[in-house]
Amino acid sequence: MTRATIEAYYAAFNRGDIDAMLDTLHDDFTHNVNEGTKRLGKAAFADFCRHMSKTYRENLTDMVVFSNPDGTRGAAEFVVNGTYLQTDPGLPEARGQAYVLPAGGFFDLKDGKITRVTTYYNLQDWIRQVSS
Repeated sequence: MTRATIEAYYAAFNRGDIDAMLDTLHDDFTHNVNEGTKRLGKAAFADFCRHMSKTYRENLTDMVVFSNPDGTRGAAEFVVNGTYLQTDPGLPEARGQAYVLPAGGFFDLKDGKITRVTTYYNLQDWIRQVSS
């Protein structure tokens, strides 16, 4: 069930379906972002997703999902294939730049739902790609 939940989360991401992503989340949810602020709850996560969908268009490929035997933890490794659509405050100016970035996500789950996702990527690599 853990792998299926994580796969459903990322399939919804690739479709741009925020509601389906929220359906994979537990009511007690925490989102930890690389180089960012911790977000608590589904509402804060939904706001983040709406911002991201205006600012970036991303598709995740080469996905590999892992889980522990008791179904309480999981991880995914993937490649982010993106386009920078709108300038994000504090980051380089957006001009429709394409980027390809290795990334990963780490999960805690309870009752088959995601209680935590922590995403990691190399921000300096992303900045280099969109700045050149």
